Amino acid sequence: MKTILQGSQMLFVAFGSLVLVPLLTGLDPNVALFGAGVGTLLFQLVTRRSVPIFLASSFAFIAPIMFGVQTWGIGATMGGLMAAGVVYVLMGALIKVKGVEVIHKLLPPVVVGPVIMVIGLGLAPVAVNMALGKTGMVLFSS
Repeated sequence: MKTILQGSQMLFVAFGSLVLVPLLTGLDPNVALFGAGVGTLLFQLVTRRSVPIFLASSFAFIAPIMFGVQTWGIGATMGGLMAAGVVYVLMGALIKVKGVEVIHKLLPPVVVGPVIMVIGLGLAPVAVNMALGKTGMVLFSS
């Protein structure tokens, strides 16, 4: 039963991040699937399978990707996403050298958790409307 629940949860995560995010941003879901697979394999190799994780797209990037594609095109937007990846790698190196305490001093969990919850709960209706093909910031529909 536990495996079925975990598999179901993974299905929702994978669909949302690897199919819905690219469709909402005008990008190719095949590229997202390939990138997630390669990223996950590299992560597992680097961490020696110490963390059971699956890497995927992030809903946090929807607005910047949409703005970037409309303003500068797909090529420049992909360059920006690669730059974000480089920042992630540099932050990982900093944490490897200095330890996770560096991040906890800058952004303690008691601050990060509520901020993430507020952002997610505030944007959930917008994501639902976007998935349904509605436009705008309609929070409630009648």
